[in-house]
Amino acid sequence: MSLWKKEEYKHISLENDIEVNTLIIGGGLTGLLTAYYLNNKSSCIVEARRVGSGVTKNTTAKITYLQERIYTKISSLTNKSKARIYLQSQVESVKDLINLIEKEKIDCDLVKTPSYIFTDKKSKLSKLKEEVYFLKKNNIEISKSSLPINYKNYASYKVNDTYTFNPLKFLTKLYEILQNRNIKIYEQTKIIKIKRENNKYICFTENNKIIASNIVFATNYPYFLFPLLMPLKSHLEKSHMIITKYPKYLNFSCININKPTYSTRFYKTNNNIYRICLGSSHNTSFNNNDKKSFSKVINEFKIQEKDIIMEYSNTDIITSDYMPLIGKIKESMYISCGYNTWGMTNSILGAKIITDLINKKENKYSKTFNPKRINKSNIIKLPYYILSNTYSYITSKILKNKSWYKNIKTHYKIGNDISVYIDENGKEHKVKNKCPHLGCGLIFNEVEKCWDCPCHSSRFDIDGNCIKGPSNKDIKLK
Repeated sequence: MSLWKKEEYKHISLENDIEVNTLIIGGGLTGLLTAYYLNNKSSCIVEARRVGSGVTKNTTAKITYLQERIYTKISSLTNKSKARIYLQSQVESVKDLINLIEKEKIDCDLVKTPSYIFTDKKSKLSKLKEEVYFLKKNNIEISKSSLPINYKNYASYKVNDTYTFNPLKFLTKLYEILQNRNIKIYEQTKIIKIKRENNKYICFTENNKIIASNIVFATNYPYFLFPLLMPLKSHLEKSHMIITKYPKYLNFSCININKPTYSTRFYKTNNNIYRICLGSSHNTSFNNNDKKSFSKVINEFKIQEKDIIMEYSNTDIITSDYMPLIGKIKESMYISCGYNTWGMTNSILGAKIITDLINKKENKYSKTFNPKRINKSNIIKLPYYILSNTYSYITSKILKNKSWYKNIKTHYKIGNDISVYIDENGKEHKVKNKCPHLGCGLIFNEVEKCWDCPCHSSRFDIDGNCIKGPSNKDIKLK
């Protein structure tokens, strides 16, 4: 389920062994943008499900460098120089994405949309002012301005050179451009094993293999543990979105600078006006009551139940220093992830950095966003990451049937092996209740009707099909 609709097209799966120069794993914004900039006919994309079916389809789709108070966070965990570099990368990425849309004449409902940051807590006013001061010192034209909507806040500031769009319309057109360039995109094609042999990578799907000189991981969360050790460098944050119809179109987006995050923007089609309300963001290790989280969004935005069109969640990687992980992780192997909820700008940033690295060109951002970088934030947050992973793993095993479930008869666990969901017709859907990624127990999401992994956010439908990684295997009972 998603507000963003894409045009249907005939998709193909890999049906034979192939050899390419560059294999891109992941068919979201990062994957397709990387293929676009590489512009190499001897490259291909593989997507385990459908193009745009992951994080891309559930984004709020704001193209902005105004990202709550991320620059002062980076300054405190690294230094002001790194924060300035990140700000520069985001401002440039906004321009790069707009230039691409205009160059290719992509119809994706692009609108120049003012962005606001604000605080709904008086105690955070100094933090807001600190962020604004940093932006002004770095030549960003930001001014104090009232929010265009009645929402509790103590101060708000606005920039004008930001945008919103429809990400799946954009992705659909990008797909067509790549097809016209004869760059292959294989959907329903999972990579289940990779090995290095004769200076090349052999990547195995369920029935075939791909030999590649370079590999790019463009997935939301990498399915491997080594060499990156993601669980010790980041945590996962889940946000909950509610889409409502709205009587009039308001051209702005806003986000608060304190936790939990609350954000809103509007989207207009020929027939309807929608409001996208995002909130109740939290570390997935410590809160898995999705029904309660959606209720918090409803209460925060004073939403009437009758106005709700859709409800869905999204999960993002939050890195230790709030900067993305982009670059080489081992010989001829690259990754772009860890976008800290700002995937629209960081997708194009990652695509351009990796393209330069593969083509042996210098990139001014590659050192700053090197995925193997170490700074004080890694050390400061390591105990927290160890606690998060340990807590989510142990509680997922011990607390099988959560206390907040009101109707435990419709979804429950049998022992340590089986999860059961009984649908509205009384049919039982039995699956394995262990995530194939790293073995965590699964939790039923009552609102979206799926099984979620609290450790690293894999997701499975009621019949056991994996619909979101990092797991690349299903949990079907044989």
